[in-house]
Amino acid sequence: MNVDNNTLVMFHDGSFELDVRVSASENTVWLTLDQIAFLFEKDKSTVSRHIKNIFSEGELDRGAVVANYATTASDGKTYHVDYYNLDLIISVGYRVKSKRGVAFRKWATSVLNDYLLRGYAENRRLLEAQGKTIELQTRMIAHLTETDEKDLMDVINRYTEALDLLDDYDHQCLVRPKGNKEYVQLSYEECKEIINSMKFGLSSDVFGTEKTEGALDGILGSVYQAMFGEDVYPTVEEKAATLLYFLVKDHPFNDGCKRIGATLFLAFLQKNGLLFNPSGKKVLSNGALVAITLMIAESRPDEKDIMVTLVMNLLKP
Repeated sequence: MNVDNNTLVMFHDGSFELDVRVSASENTVWLTLDQIAFLFEKDKSTVSRHIKNIFSEGELDRGAVVANYATTASDGKTYHVDYYNLDLIISVGYRVKSKRGVAFRKWATSVLNDYLLRGYAENRRLLEAQGKTIELQTRMIAHLTETDEKDLMDVINRYTEALDLLDDYDHQCLVRPKGNKEYVQLSYEECKEIINSMKFGLSSDVFGTEKTEGALDGILGSVYQAMFGEDVYPTVEEKAATLLYFLVKDHPFNDGCKRIGATLFLAFLQKNGLLFNPSGKKVLSNGALVAITLMIAESRPDEKDIMVTLVMNLLKP
């Protein structure tokens, strides 16, 4: 299947068909209001009301999930039509409880994963083709700095995985690693106990206080939620990364969102046996934890998926 930017791909489950606009560069699919209504077998007014509520409740940012594309209608004229991405489609599906949403979500995920995997393979081929260039550059650097060539190459080889991850990030082709589906929840009560313990020695009287009642509980509910009988975030690694993202990005507390987010993220990893690798070392260094927390804080709303994928890659043993 050739999936390029804004390619039309046919989705069908035996009972109906749907032309789906696929944007590989944005790692999402797009449907119009009419298509979403058809997919979930609901009238347009019902779907439109749900979309309006999703935006008004702050569940999704309109600017991040809506795009306006030129579309040629049956009368031959070109019109500009609003399209909604997979995040919005899933949110609507969760609200209308349509069984068709399960098949569509699985199909869309497989299409996007297929593109990402092929893009990753192509990227690896390019890196291998550049191998001799890197080797030559290493010799040049070694000569200029009077450093032993073997020592310098050893350093570069030790960090190859990290450099590859940066390259994948630059080219927007990070692949989500496989993870574990079994997990243990970090409860609201446990979170509050941890936050209260962090207040020791702090002068701020607003540290850890929620901006709105239920903000923290809502984030936990979002991380653990299931749709159509399946977890929205299927692996414990994705749940951990999403928890960190929401705690930092949604600003649920009046003060201390980054510190609390990073701490509860570590607590969740600890509870699920992911905080240390098999050799007993921390899976994330102090510097890596600070860096990824700050990256999330400075990221744009439309970069959520790439941020979560990056954290998941960092959690690999």
